[in-house]
Amino acid sequence: MPVFMQEAKNRPDAKVVRSALRQWGYNMEYRTGREIPADVEKVLAWCRRKTVTVKAVTDPDVLRALQRAVTRRLDGKRFAPSVARKTRAVLFNALDYAVELGLIEANPLSSVKWSAMPSGKRKVNKRAVPNPVQARTLLAGVGSLSRSGPRLEAFFGAMYYAGLRPEEAVALNKRNLALLPEPEWDDERGEHVYDWGEFHLDSAEPHAGGRWTDSGKPRDERPLKSRGAGEGRTVSFPPDLTRLLWRRIRLFGYAPDGRLFQGEQGGEVPMITYTRAWRSVRKLILSEESQATPLASRPYDLRHAAVSTQLAAGVDPAAVAERAGHSVAVLLEIYAAFLDKGEAANRARIEKILGHKPKT
Repeated sequence: MPVFMQEAKNRPDAKVVRSALRQWGYNMEYRTGREIPADVEKVLAWCRRKTVTVKAVTDPDVLRALQRAVTRRLDGKRFAPSVARKTRAVLFNALDYAVELGLIEANPLSSVKWSAMPSGKRKVNKRAVPNPVQARTLLAGVGSLSRSGPRLEAFFGAMYYAGLRPEEAVALNKRNLALLPEPEWDDERGEHVYDWGEFHLDSAEPHAGGRWTDSGKPRDERPLKSRGAGEGRTVSFPPDLTRLLWRRIRLFGYAPDGRLFQGEQGGEVPMITYTRAWRSVRKLILSEESQATPLASRPYDLRHAAVSTQLAAGVDPAAVAERAGHSVAVLLEIYAAFLDKGEAANRARIEKILGHKPKT
């Protein structure tokens, strides 16, 4: 039950309360001109009666419980550090607003000690990142799925080979592929030979849900993450992705608005469609033991794989950061475990001093 809700014998289920507040209670624009369902209105009325005032945060126990609630998942486990920082920042801003309204004298959260995690650092779980063989196998598995599979192979490929965020891949348009080279035919090989290509990214379409966007669609067009409006990013990608993109274009073409990836019914690729496809391909490709691990558990892990593979290959971190849309400082903090530290050379030195014979 939310921290600001009083205990009561006949209180609604916590899940029902969260749903009513999220879908209707907090969404003032959506409910304007709409009739709230009777069962939802009953829950909202209960919330109005049982919610304590914001002055309750002056009680240290309440404040700490509130901070704990916004920085942990519903199962009680900690959010990832980056998520916890954002959710706590939202709480901090809300309390600042309460100060502006004169509801409390000062923001009490300023005096509460807190860290995202003991180390205070963000990092990628190495167990979740597929290696090149695993990633390619998963992509090929996507292409073999019925219905949406052939439409999504290049979509996921853009996350892996170019390191795009899902919201960047969804927004890809024909205009972003100005330098996609035409494949050349090689008589000796008897096949087309593909070259490196480039994306010129200029926007992203993060998923928020139709109730929370100005357009009423699940996604709204936004600037690239950590960039201002109109500020783009150029990302080069290897021939592997060029081949997937050309195959995708030959099979399905572009949408009327130039969109590269579109759903079966037109429009943007629904998040539920590609998440279901990814779950299906994990079951299809991975063993039961691997499915029980974090390995490639989310499509976003393909982006992590792209960045970590480049770092492990010894690519200049500044170049990797530019491609990924990170600052170098953030890149090194999150992906430090994947930096090439000369591990092979270090092992050779240790084996030598231990008297191991060189491998032939």
